[in-house]
Amino acid sequence: MSSDGRPPSGPVHLREARVEDAPCLTRLFLDSRAASMPYLARVHSDEATLGWMTHVVLPGTEVWVAEIQGGGGAGEPVGFLSVDGDELEHLYLRPDMRRRGIGTLLLAKARERSPEGLALYAFQRNTDARAFYERHGFTAVGFDDGGRNEENEPDVRYRWSPSG
Repeated sequence: MSSDGRPPSGPVHLREARVEDAPCLTRLFLDSRAASMPYLARVHSDEATLGWMTHVVLPGTEVWVAEIQGGGGAGEPVGFLSVDGDELEHLYLRPDMRRRGIGTLLLAKARERSPEGLALYAFQRNTDARAFYERHGFTAVGFDDGGRNEENEPDVRYRWSPSG
């Protein structure tokens, strides 16, 4: 939020994540999940989630940050994506920044980084995310009972290929 309590506005730029982004990306991850999936079990503490972001996500995947440029030149992170080869591991936005084209911009970066195709999992009950991916050409290719994820939440496997 800006100092006047409104969401930031201005041009959105993407940049590669840095290790010092871990606290901000952890907060984005936690806030986004709490806002869009309040039913989802919290299986880790905030501190453990920060450790995971710092020691697993940032060094182990390609992470891009969406930030809105402020007047002072420093950008304010409002979303991020994590790609591991052809697997879209994470795409999260700050809750007040949804439906502004930032998710589409991040997804375009993921496609640029994995031009042969992408796969991802989304929770079945996360209907907004599912609609977003389906609008962008992803096809559901499998459904799971939740036994494969820590939250034990049924999910959907999606795939996208450039040929459709």
